[in-house]
Amino acid sequence: MTCDLLEVGVDKPESARAGGIVGVLAFAGITAAIMQTVVIPLIAQFPQLLHTTASNASWVVTSTLLVAAVATPVAGRLGDLYGKRRVLLLSTVPLIAGSVVCAVSSSVLPMIVGRGLQGMGVGIVPIGISLMRDVLPAERLGAAVALLSASLGIGAAFGLPVSSAVAEYSNWRVLFWASAVLCALIAVAIWVVVPDSPIKASGSFDIVGALGLGAGLVCLLLAVSKGAAWGWGSGTILALFAAAIVLLLVWGWWELRIADPLVDLRVTAQPPVLLTNAASLVVGVAMYAAMLTVPQLLQAPTVTGYGLGQSMMAMGLWMAPSGLMMMVISPMGARLSAVRGPKVTLIAGGLVIALGYGASTVLMGSTWGLLISLCIINSGVGLAYGAMPALIMAAVPLSETASANSFNTLMRSVGTSFSAAVIGVVLAQMSMTVGGHSIPTEDGFRTSLFLGCGVALVAAAVAATIPVRRAVSAGSSEDAEKLVAEHV
Repeated sequence: MTCDLLEVGVDKPESARAGGIVGVLAFAGITAAIMQTVVIPLIAQFPQLLHTTASNASWVVTSTLLVAAVATPVAGRLGDLYGKRRVLLLSTVPLIAGSVVCAVSSSVLPMIVGRGLQGMGVGIVPIGISLMRDVLPAERLGAAVALLSASLGIGAAFGLPVSSAVAEYSNWRVLFWASAVLCALIAVAIWVVVPDSPIKASGSFDIVGALGLGAGLVCLLLAVSKGAAWGWGSGTILALFAAAIVLLLVWGWWELRIADPLVDLRVTAQPPVLLTNAASLVVGVAMYAAMLTVPQLLQAPTVTGYGLGQSMMAMGLWMAPSGLMMMVISPMGARLSAVRGPKVTLIAGGLVIALGYGASTVLMGSTWGLLISLCIINSGVGLAYGAMPALIMAAVPLSETASANSFNTLMRSVGTSFSAAVIGVVLAQMSMTVGGHSIPTEDGFRTSLFLGCGVALVAAAVAATIPVRRAVSAGSSEDAEKLVAEHV
């Protein structure tokens, strides 16, 4: 009998306390996501600020991406084994330390180290979702999971205007000192408000699997993120892709032969989980296409005839409402999932994202048009992001929810990485020189937006193939007995 049986008879907190748990975890997720975008307005200034080259400065962003990809599945498995609340608290430590290191950095190397430490905090979101499943009343769970899942997008959208304002009107170090204080407050709030889950997995931590997955992901994401800069046909990039394939195949073989794998590939290969992860990857591609295209279009000079000439600060403000839309839409998506199932919500999310991209190709000539289009796109993202963990948790054992949600979050991250590579190539190839600077052409922007639309339709199509089973209600003793029997 597994420790999943601890779910039966678990005391759920009263409504007021449940609201506090949701608020703290949602705020923690938004903050962790903000850490991913906090440096974007500073990228162009980093070579001067850190006394380095533009190529070296790009590692300030790349290091966060790589560390987050490796740390997310590791944190999920640790949460299942040793306690989700404990791992949530531990995840705030590198966020605080990384923020302090970045704040005192005067050269590129410590900045890269600090940004890598900040990347370790992304596991807060999938672990928080899994903890919610264990401790929240059933009637609060759907909306809470949808909100926390959407916090990755909400934080990314809100991070741009906040960091742009600080970068433009204050010292850049204030960004990181404020981040350190914010993360410290979150750690205290988790300690005080969030209870631990009694549900833990048995077994040991798969160190070999963690190292193998980490090495494979680093090779894959490094090749994808640096392909345009180093040359897609270069020996280094081809070697990285080859190494990624070999390492991930060997990792998969290892995971299938041990008793306590980092990621249970047999569970992951089940159609509901496999297809949900595939849809998550494609949604990640679709979501990030707008995050890359719209800011450049807003800031492109008006002399081009299609650029909107906005400042960095104004660009961030025009994009901020789209983050608010995710917050507004996530509870609506939860209600749709409760009535029609999360599969329908995920399909609807993909279609709404496609609608937003379709609108953007018509409305891209004005700031208000792009604002409307981005709000539609991110409404779809909010629907999709809220549905994914619901589908995952309905298909995996209780003791593997943190690990499974972390792997799902990883799939989204891989999708955003591929999106950055593809959109970057499109905009670079379809560009012109204006005032000594390379600017994407109007056709380049349109092509990127059409790609986002097409990929969103693919996501909806993949979601439509997900098989679902009736969820077991936690409310009756009969259902509890079925739950016990299922996990014996």
